[in-house]
Amino acid sequence: MVGQNIGLRDKYCPCMEVVPLDTFDVFRIIVPEALELFEKRYMILREIKDNQPIGRRLLSIKLGMTERNVRTEVENLVKHNLLDIKNMGMYVTDEGENVLSELSDLFKKIMIKPELSKEVSAILGVRDCYVVSGNSSLSEFTLKDLAKTASDVLVSTLEPNSIVGVTGGHTMLAVSEQISSKKEFKDVTVIPARGGLGTDLKTQANTVASKLAQNIGANYKLLYIPDSIGQDVNEIASKNKEIKDTLDLIEMIDIFVFGIGRADVMAKRRNLSEDNIKFLEENHAVAEAFGHFFDIEGNDILEYGSAGLSLKKYLKIDKVIGVAGGEEKAEAIMAISSLRKDITLVIDEAVAKKIIFNKI
Repeated sequence: MVGQNIGLRDKYCPCMEVVPLDTFDVFRIIVPEALELFEKRYMILREIKDNQPIGRRLLSIKLGMTERNVRTEVENLVKHNLLDIKNMGMYVTDEGENVLSELSDLFKKIMIKPELSKEVSAILGVRDCYVVSGNSSLSEFTLKDLAKTASDVLVSTLEPNSIVGVTGGHTMLAVSEQISSKKEFKDVTVIPARGGLGTDLKTQANTVASKLAQNIGANYKLLYIPDSIGQDVNEIASKNKEIKDTLDLIEMIDIFVFGIGRADVMAKRRNLSEDNIKFLEENHAVAEAFGHFFDIEGNDILEYGSAGLSLKKYLKIDKVIGVAGGEEKAEAIMAISSLRKDITLVIDEAVAKKIIFNKI
């Protein structure tokens, strides 16, 4: 087997270049601790470079590591002239920057956690799961890694005349920014799967749809109505052809990429009444999607009027990709995964470990 071009693309990241077995898989099998140490030190260097000067305490928070662990690794990096410590904090040296550049491709290959991916897939019973290193709630780099992996999965699923639906939110904005392709998908159409929500223009589904489409050379259409319009959407659509055309396309979505939201956070974003919020708490709602709030078993607790993709349509879409990170999203991911088992999940290491812990 040694020397054969057998790689991880087919199972763990379909868009990655095949890595020869004798240069990568053997390391993972025989000395996994070497890859773990490399990953840890690479993430420390990368985080310092982006936040320099930075102290050990803040760095440990961003990486989810103990200060003692950070101190040990920093001492090693200083010894090898990759870091410099000054009064203001830590800096990456010129040599450290060269190391980051030279090893970036290797890091991209090992950031996918195959064992965690398998374990989470088995626990949730879902078809596919990709787990990337780190905690995207704490590290902007991990969020980018998460988004890049999700965007690669999406690109690998695109077919001629695909209609791609997307939601808004910070994670989906990152996906739209990280997606890229050498090939232009001129026959693909990207649309927002729901109306506008909140006041942040950058994270609206319209913004995500247009940015994602532009980055892969696809077409896009927008939906100019608030998500909270609910049942009045049909009346508005009857008077506006542009809105009607987008709503009609939503019923034709065959690939759906969405961020997974927590019930308590989304209840506030939707400005639910105190009575409704109390009802959700009493009934242990943990997730929100498509204008519905769900408990951890996927039971529908409350429906709140939403313009766009319905739960009924979601259950019929050919390919669905859920993206989320941060351990606080564990129960929400578990709930949404209960709705359909053929979902593809792209999550981070922090929430993967939380899901496993919750099931022990």
